[in-house]
Amino acid sequence: MELTLIDWIVIALYFVLVTWIGLRYSGRAGQSMTEFFISGRSLPWWIAGTSMVATTFAADTPLAVVGLTAKNGLAGNWFWWAFAAGGMVTVFVYSRLWRRSEVMTDVEIISLRYGGAPAKWLRYLRAIYFSLVVNPIIVGWVVGAMLTVLEQTVFYTPGEAVDGANWKSWTLLLVMIALVGVYSTISGLWGVAITDVVQFFLAMIGCIWLAYVAVQEVGGVEILQERVVANFGEGGLQAFSFIPDFSGDNVWMPLHVFLILACVQWWATWYPGAEPGGGGYVVQRMASSQDERHSLLATLWFQVAHYCIRPWPWLMVAFVALALFPELRQAADPGIGYPMVMRELCPAGLRGLIMVAFFSAFMSTISTQMNWGASYLVRDLIQPIFASDATDRQLANYSRIASAVVLVAGAFCAWIMKAQGVSVDSAWKMLAALGAGSGAVYMLRWFWWRINAWTEIAAMVASLGYYLLLSSAWLQSQIVGEDKILAEPLSETELMAAVALLTIATWVTITFVTRPESTEVLSEFYKKIRPAGPGWKPISSTLPEYPSLDNLPLQILGAVLATALVYTALPGIGYLIFKQWFYAGICLVLSIVWSVPLAVIIKKLFPNTENEYD
Repeated sequence: MELTLIDWIVIALYFVLVTWIGLRYSGRAGQSMTEFFISGRSLPWWIAGTSMVATTFAADTPLAVVGLTAKNGLAGNWFWWAFAAGGMVTVFVYSRLWRRSEVMTDVEIISLRYGGAPAKWLRYLRAIYFSLVVNPIIVGWVVGAMLTVLEQTVFYTPGEAVDGANWKSWTLLLVMIALVGVYSTISGLWGVAITDVVQFFLAMIGCIWLAYVAVQEVGGVEILQERVVANFGEGGLQAFSFIPDFSGDNVWMPLHVFLILACVQWWATWYPGAEPGGGGYVVQRMASSQDERHSLLATLWFQVAHYCIRPWPWLMVAFVALALFPELRQAADPGIGYPMVMRELCPAGLRGLIMVAFFSAFMSTISTQMNWGASYLVRDLIQPIFASDATDRQLANYSRIASAVVLVAGAFCAWIMKAQGVSVDSAWKMLAALGAGSGAVYMLRWFWWRINAWTEIAAMVASLGYYLLLSSAWLQSQIVGEDKILAEPLSETELMAAVALLTIATWVTITFVTRPESTEVLSEFYKKIRPAGPGWKPISSTLPEYPSLDNLPLQILGAVLATALVYTALPGIGYLIFKQWFYAGICLVLSIVWSVPLAVIIKKLFPNTENEYD
């Protein structure tokens, strides 16, 4: 894909813009660790929420969506759509609790909720795990996806094999990483969040434009659908099914896989950006919001944009890829279909903008991963162990050094993952299986007094241990094959379900055979958070002067209505695109129906705030 002068001008202007933003906010970031990691708790909801959306809009996401769609049709995206239910529970139930806790990182809640040596070591362990294990894996697949885009577009040469070692791709990538490193380390979360807003809109414009051009190049949506169906013969319509077709012999997604994704994954599995009960950079943005109301609105905007607004430009390109390159279904990494469409169909002018879209998506995610990962190292490891008496400016300097450490670890992991040929959608599923079974703990710890530090330790260790055991070559050789327990190896989704069940059984057992947290620790947590529900009755009954601040039934109703809104608006937009007016009308009318009581609920949850959002 050859870039013209105008394309290079667009790209150059983008780099100048993000550098200027980083320099603009450098003064605020250096004032304190609070300014560096959570913007002094002063972000309005629309910046905090858009920053969340931009972070999840990484260079890997369009490629993963193409990969999921190529393998399992439109319904393959239930792998991530299923998290919408948990996301809306986070919006209406947990966002207020997180903001009320006044933590800087989600790991910090451990010191509030638990006590003693187990809590201390659990906090240290999770800080290391998230910053130097999970974070580099995420950076690794994002970097790998960006390399794939570069190798299949601007550095693609017909007839030459793409081996992942193109020095031009790595050079440009390292330049972008260095630029991200500069503006992230000097500007902190303020610079990250503001650039996220700019990058989100640039990325959306580029992806929408690409989707429109690609669909027009194949003859419009009707011809597109006909070509995909023709490519795959009987059952080809499954490519466009929001709910899978489970009949016939050529089923793209088995019933049990769909049920696991839709009914189990959202509450049982820990996954970055979709943690049950909230976590990671989502909690960081909640903590950076001005108050509980801004925290809720920011998270709500994130969920709606994430599931209803962003997916369809990627999905339309996925369908075009299936129409033009039907062999993608059998490819080791079908996600390459997205950059292949870019290479084949982008006209001059759009090439620069779509590359800026990918640069924006890539850099917004890397900047957040740097800032988020460093927050664990400084707030949950360095400060409590080595720098309890450090000044604000010293902690800010430590934060900048930690950001660089996280970036280097991520780049190293990216090199390994690229060398091993790990596809983006496979990495997604691997990390979901790795955290399977622990999600329920993170939801229940707020509402059940009996959860203790050993519960979290058991969930964390068990999910890792069971994953390594069940995915090991040794166990596969013992249980898979003729006349054995399984006829074929477990799929990623089946592996996730198995790990989840075993992990849940383990941590429930450990909870009841270990002592609960002390009454003093539980009472202090309850007085600060004031959770609702019967799970805290043994504690709340002794503290009648601290009634709950929440209306749990109303909040759960809000989460149910918001989930219904997503699951009607999402297919409704698709029906609109494919000109199925009747179904589009039903879905979009239902979306409006859900939104009316939803607005009333939000107003009731914050009766003392002004009507206009600031």
